[in-house]
Order: sequence, then C-alpha cells, then structure tokens
Amino acid sequence: MAVRAWLQWFAALVPALAGLSAHASTVSLADWESCSSIPADAARLACYDRVAGRAHAAAQPTAELPATPSAAEPQPPLLSALSRHWELDDAAKRGAFLFRPHRPNYFLPAKYSNRPNSTPFQGSLVQPDLGLDNIEAELQLSFKIKAMEGVFGHDDVDLWFGYTATSYWQAYNDRISAPFRETNYEPEAMLVVRTDHEIGGFRWRFVNFGLLHQSNGRSAALSRSWNRAYVQFGLERGNLAVLLRPWVRLPESDGTDDNPDIEDYLGHGDLQLTYRDGRNAYSLLLRNNFQSDNHGAMKLNWSFPLYGRLRGYVQYFNGYGESLIDYNHRQQSFGLGVSLTEGM
Repeated sequence: MAVRAWLQWFAALVPALAGLSAHASTVSLADWESCSSIPADAARLACYDRVAGRAHAAAQPTAELPATPSAAEPQPPLLSALSRHWELDDAAKRGAFLFRPHRPNYFLPAKYSNRPNSTPFQGSLVQPDLGLDNIEAELQLSFKIKAMEGVFGHDDVDLWFGYTATSYWQAYNDRISAPFRETNYEPEAMLVVRTDHEIGGFRWRFVNFGLLHQSNGRSAALSRSWNRAYVQFGLERGNLAVLLRPWVRLPESDGTDDNPDIEDYLGHGDLQLTYRDGRNAYSLLLRNNFQSDNHGAMKLNWSFPLYGRLRGYVQYFNGYGESLIDYNHRQQSFGLGVSLTEGM
C-alpha cells in the first residue's frame, strides 16, 4: 500500500512540475523586478505568486489567524519597462527624492574607434595633432530624481530632474599622460504627463516636456555647448518600447555660440527603440538631420546578465556626434564592458 501511495503521489506531481516549468520559461527578469517595486506587502506577494504561476488564495479565517482585508484585494498587473522607469502606474510609484537610474550606467574599459578626432579645433586656432589612440575607455553615470508628484494638482503629472555625465578616457595613451579627453555634462528638467491611449497597436504611456543643457566644460576653441527644449513620446507594445523625441535648440547670441552649426549634424530629434527578451536588453538610437548633406548617427546597445546585478554591455556607434567635441566628426566605434543599471 505504501508503494502504491508513493506512485500515485509521483504521478500527480509530474504534470504539476511540467506545468510550472512551462510557465517559468515564459517569465522574464523584468516580470520579477516589476513585483519588487510594489510597496504593499500583500500586493507584492500576490505579484510574486502570479509570476510564479501560483494561485494567490484568500486567507481562510480561523480563530488563531483572522482574515485580513488585503487577502481579497485584486492582483496587481505586471509592470512594463516604461512603467518602472517613469513610475506610470500606481504600483510603480516610489515617492519623491529618491535616486533612480536615468540613462544606462556603464563602464567600457575597451572601446575602439576607427577615426579618433585628434584635431577638434575651430576658427583660426592652429595646434598640433593631439595624438589620440584608437582604443580608449568610456564611463557613463546617469540618475534622475522625482521632485514632485501631482504637479498642478493633477495626479498624472510628475516633475523630474536628471543628470548624466559621459567621460571618454585615453586610459592607455602614455604618450599624452592618459588624460580624460572629453566629458559631457547633461542636466535636465522633465515634466512627465501619464497617458493611456491606443495608437496603431501600441499603448501610448506618456509625453515628456523637457529642458536639456549639454556642455563639455571647456574653454576657447574646445568649448562645446547647447540648450534644447524637447517633447518625448513614449509608447510600448509587449516587450518593445518606442521613444520619439523631437527638439528645438534654444538660440544663443552669435558672440557666445560655441557651435552654431551643431543642428546640421545632430539634427532636430532622435528615435530610440528598446526591446527586452528575457534577461537580454537591446536598444537602437537613430538620429538624422534630414538635409541634402546627410549627417546622421546610429547607436546599438546590448546588455546581458553576467553575475548578480552585474551585466555585460556591448556598444556600437556609427555616425556624427558620438560626443560634443565630435559633433561634426564622423567615426565608427565598438566597445565592450559592464553595466549596473539599464536606462532609457
């Protein structure tokens, strides 16, 4: 009888394990991470149970453990990448004055360029070649802070501030003492308005009104800077996110403009596509000036799991304006490194 009971138990267990395995193969890391942002304990547990394929049964009232109202609450939806990044759903909100990732945070210890910009000078200044190496390192640090929820008394409007610094380091160039050849600084303010509309099979999640300053903090002929006002539209469909951002350059006086022709190379907007496949994330950034003397750029990124929160990071760039000092210089580059956080 004992053998028969064990066989019956095993026969019932096999289909259950098979079903659990099939469910797990369809669950991505993003599904698990979306649950971690839910503040309420009961709702967060219900989300984990849902991702794991377990029914979240309501607690049965007993004399020792009375039923709680949270047991009957509806299960929260799984959060998308756009929702987690901009806190577009109530379950994603984490309050104000917390540091969050903005753009990707990464370190590329090895990055190869086919045409380093060794003479990035303007005007009548004549200086010798800088003697740059083809291989250098690149570092980007980027964060944002929500300064206010419910701006103007509207629950769907939030105010954010962001900051990004990207440094290009001639780390292996002993001939010129391995300097940081260029660092770009980008503070910005963003008013994010949550939306919920269907457009061509995509869900339109937000529109972002932003002000962005970008400069390299240098002087004389090496100084580069500009200011922009932009509108960014965020849409998603499944694991695909689409970010369309047209911008207008804010005018500067002729005497103080470091780069009056920068729009001829960096254009009037960009388009970013981001796709997540399990624990892999891919992004494509496109930019073009849409003029007869065509100047554009393309950047491809791929991040993948390495160990814990550490992720591998691969970057390919082709075109103009990889950095501000190179806004009118065309090159191709390929870098390998690691990232700690993804961004948009």
